Amino acid sequence: MNSVIKGKVRFVNHEKQYVEIEYTPAGGGKVKTINGNIDNKTQQKLKEAGIIKKIHHFHIGDTVNFISKLSDRGDKMIAANIQYLFNEALDTLLNKAKTKNEFTGYIKQVDDKFFIKEIDSYLFFPLEVSPWQMKFTEREMTEGVPFQIEHIEKKEKATAKLLRNNYIPEFYKMEKLYKEKTKVLSTVYLVNEFGIYVHLLKDTISAKIRLSKLNPGSEPIKVGDTIEVLITHLTPLKIVVEKVAQT
Repeated sequence: MNSVIKGKVRFVNHEKQYVEIEYTPAGGGKVKTINGNIDNKTQQKLKEAGIIKKIHHFHIGDTVNFISKLSDRGDKMIAANIQYLFNEALDTLLNKAKTKNEFTGYIKQVDDKFFIKEIDSYLFFPLEVSPWQMKFTEREMTEGVPFQIEHIEKKEKATAKLLRNNYIPEFYKMEKLYKEKTKVLSTVYLVNEFGIYVHLLKDTISAKIRLSKLNPGSEPIKVGDTIEVLITHLTPLKIVVEKVAQT
């Protein structure tokens, strides 16, 4: 049976979903490195086997337990059964956020997701991006941008939020309409058992009307109809509208 080894993550490739772990062999000696997979499928199998309690988003500096075994191809040793233990650098950063929640980091894109890499610790945080966010410029992707850490009380759910955002012009129009409680003409583009889906401001912003919010006995609404709605909730991440009752 392979013995459990303790090591520290020194590199994370979020795109290819693997980590490089640095560790000292039992009995001492020269520090070694070993790679291991951290994709969700691998972690889900470990969770089902009771080896880990939950899927973890790995950071540089994570202290982990693992076992060393031969790869399926038999050409090298790999880290398996990787278990996250703790991260002192992450704890330090989150404690700092409690008094001054302002940091600098680089925006990184992995597939269709965005992350912030904190400039000093190199820790990665998932970045909450608004559906109405302007496309990030090359400068924003290569130079440091200010951000804050959200959900600092639950470090496994910690995310990043930019302190400066640029939204599409239509979002600012929606903000004005929301504040002034102005009715908006919308076009229905989908109707199903979950609700009525509408386009606002020439198809640039979409919203959903729950069926429970419609007046009982009102005329059926179909695709292509134009209806008046009122914005009842608006944030950079979510918009809620209700159909204006006909008088």
